[in-house]
Amino acid sequence: MEFAALSGAAQLGSFNPLRTNLQSPKQHNPLPFSYASFPSSFRRVCSCKAILSTHKPTSTHKMFGPHSDDLELSALTALSPLDGRYWGKVKELSPYLSESALIYFRVLVEIKWLLQLSMIPEIVEVPSFSESAKTFLQSLIDDFSLDDALEVKNIERVTNHDVKAVEYFLKQKCQSNAEVAKVLEFFHFGCTSEDINNLAHALMLKETMNSVMFPVMDKIIKALCDMAKDNAHVPMLSRTHGQPASPTTLGKELAIFAVRLSRERKDLSHIEILGKFAGAVGNYNAHVVAYPNVNWPQVAEQFVHSLGLSFNPYVAQIETHDYMAKLFHSLIQFNNILIDFDRDVWGYISLSYFKQITKAGEIGSSTMPHKVNPIDFENSEGNLGVANGVLSHLSMKLPISRWQRDLTDSTVIRNMPVGIGHSLLAYKSTLQGIGKLQVNEARLSEDLNQCWEVLAEPIQTVMRRYGVPEPYEKLKELTRGKAVNKESIRVFIEGLDIPEEAKTNLLKLTPDTYVGAAVELARTVESVVNIVNGSNI
Repeated sequence: MEFAALSGAAQLGSFNPLRTNLQSPKQHNPLPFSYASFPSSFRRVCSCKAILSTHKPTSTHKMFGPHSDDLELSALTALSPLDGRYWGKVKELSPYLSESALIYFRVLVEIKWLLQLSMIPEIVEVPSFSESAKTFLQSLIDDFSLDDALEVKNIERVTNHDVKAVEYFLKQKCQSNAEVAKVLEFFHFGCTSEDINNLAHALMLKETMNSVMFPVMDKIIKALCDMAKDNAHVPMLSRTHGQPASPTTLGKELAIFAVRLSRERKDLSHIEILGKFAGAVGNYNAHVVAYPNVNWPQVAEQFVHSLGLSFNPYVAQIETHDYMAKLFHSLIQFNNILIDFDRDVWGYISLSYFKQITKAGEIGSSTMPHKVNPIDFENSEGNLGVANGVLSHLSMKLPISRWQRDLTDSTVIRNMPVGIGHSLLAYKSTLQGIGKLQVNEARLSEDLNQCWEVLAEPIQTVMRRYGVPEPYEKLKELTRGKAVNKESIRVFIEGLDIPEEAKTNLLKLTPDTYVGAAVELARTVESVVNIVNGSNI
């Protein structure tokens, strides 16, 4: 299940910044210095001690490579690890969340609005466009490229206004078409910048979730369902408060996370992505003065719906961002569940319940050669924490704006890619970690066989059924703080005054077989997940 599709396959065009071979932040050349070029105070460091040098760079001697004014963006100069170290793992977000993507969606909204105006009979100044003119305008969307985005940025250097730069860019582009050139001043007609921006951001979010995030979430849920079914029968010692507890199966514990994540994924897909298009303070003030006979609220609603978005009629200058807060909160909850999973698997690896498949050439520790660390789950947990920090601020800040609008949301909303990017990075780390796991059934069985005291629960429960006095207290006396084994359990059961059939059934119990309905719960998890989502994962 995805956010509702746009009304028409060509609505967004076929823009893809990666088509222009957008690589990374480009490949960095070898560092422009050698070890010998460092000041002697640095070269003397040879015993793992950090020394702060008092050497001051001069115009003829730079401490580290080129001056910052000379640096170009690369994987080594990028400030954000998403744009540097991790670019290869998150670059699929670029067509939807990058600066060029924002410009593209602004262009799309401006053009679609001009086309909408041409369909309003009362606006005689913008007559219906010919098919040729429509094709021309659509081509500006479909063929939008990084060169176009750079042209907009160059205009912005003069205007110092990003949305106005898009308007001027379109006016320049459309001068070559005689039909469109006659109505250039109707680009951005009646609009405040936020009319354009809020729809652009809404489309960015919608396409990001549908094209990138939901598919990766589904892969995680599917991987957990598969693992749950494959290990439905594998008994495992539970631990509550870190102490041995009633046995479960490995598959059932994995199934829990599959179902939890699927619920959050469903909630995310049901969030309405809203848009407004009501002018400077939400009242269509200028629209009504210019064309008083047009039903502008109805026109705005039709326009927003034509983009595949839901309409928010009650706004000031900006869309209220309440839907964004809801979406980011849901992402946080999905991430929290995944943190819980990462930590549980980390613990199971520590207990040797899982082995990790090693990869030739990889190093776990710079000093301990034997180490195979659970780095994928640690990386996931760390990035989920960063993501949640950003998403939490977005969800708390964006719905708050002074009076009819302040500018604080503008700079904050640009960090959507940070929260979403670190989430995606974490999801991929989790998937990578899952792919390395091997179940160590021998170790699982060993732990169970050392914990016969977990059978105290079923024994005292059966004793209750048959009226044996103080069953809990008797088992507490037998097991609490004492060594319990198969033999001591057998002797206790045989001494019970209960029916022989019940006694026989208790004597058949072992920690390995005392798993209740766990096997069936794990085996049927995929059908439950499909019911939750209303579709097949």
